[in-house]
Amino acid sequence: MLKLMLVGLGGFCGAVARYLVSGLLLKVSTLFPLGTLVVNVSGSFLLGFLMALATETLAISPNERLFLAIGFLGSFTTFSTFIYETNSLLEEGEFFLAGVNLFLSLLFGLLGLRLGIWLARILFL
Repeated sequence: MLKLMLVGLGGFCGAVARYLVSGLLLKVSTLFPLGTLVVNVSGSFLLGFLMALATETLAISPNERLFLAIGFLGSFTTFSTFIYETNSLLEEGEFFLAGVNLFLSLLFGLLGLRLGIWLARILFL
């Protein structure tokens, strides 16, 4: 139960942080999705930093990792998880699988989005 609460609380905080950062940066640029870019890049950086501390030192406890990595950063951006997993494949020497992960995630993510838009327009618009 504690683990679920940590992930949930972290998720709440991450979602609020994403909303605030994106909202702030929307005031800077409405032509380019600067907020999303900043959230995704900063989330990737923070996940890399956090996971290095968690796996290479004892500075981050398992509960802190649940709250920060899965909860907060998972809600702040799932892009950071995607990048972390792709990097893990690279570090394991799985270059082909890393490339497949990048290609398929981008391709099917975009296709899924387009399919969802198309279906919504057919059904409801």
